Amino acid sequence: MARPALQSLSTPQERMVEAARQVALVVGASLFVAVCARISIPLPFTPVPLTVQNFGVLLVGLLLGSRRGFAALILYLAEGAMGMPVFSPLGPGGVAQILGVTGGYLLVYPFVAGLAGFIFERGTKSFARAAIAGLLAEIVLFAGGVTWLYAATHSLAKAAYLGLYWFFAAEVLKVMVAAAIATRWGRGSATQQ
Repeated sequence: MARPALQSLSTPQERMVEAARQVALVVGASLFVAVCARISIPLPFTPVPLTVQNFGVLLVGLLLGSRRGFAALILYLAEGAMGMPVFSPLGPGGVAQILGVTGGYLLVYPFVAGLAGFIFERGTKSFARAAIAGLLAEIVLFAGGVTWLYAATHSLAKAAYLGLYWFFAAEVLKVMVAAAIATRWGRGSATQQ
């Protein structure tokens, strides 16, 4: 049985419990992305590290949907801006990391999760839909990151070299794994309903 909408719950206690559950999901998702950010590999030829953080953002969007995924990543950015150690440890942390070379990627995270969730939540929860959602969300991610790098370097070629080319294989793998998990999770929750 599907979970009822918050407005359709009959008692104030039921509404409060459901609201608390939704808040816990969003907070938990922001912390999941923070844990994923801790897994980072510096690359000697670019200031942009290879990180599992993007995988976390995609998975949050696919599993939580557009609104909660967007909210979780807004919360994640707020946590980082307040100085909590949620960003990749290879950067300066805090607002300096948001305004630094990887800031373009960070700032589009809510939109990446929102787009992935928006596409996946409409229609059959298939692997193909999840993979397409992930790939389109990755386009938004790299458009934001490379644009930010372009503003810093004033060279599109250099921005693409620093923030795009080295990451293709890893990002395709992240999209495929996130799509597989989201599809499996969706099927599992559908059989339990």
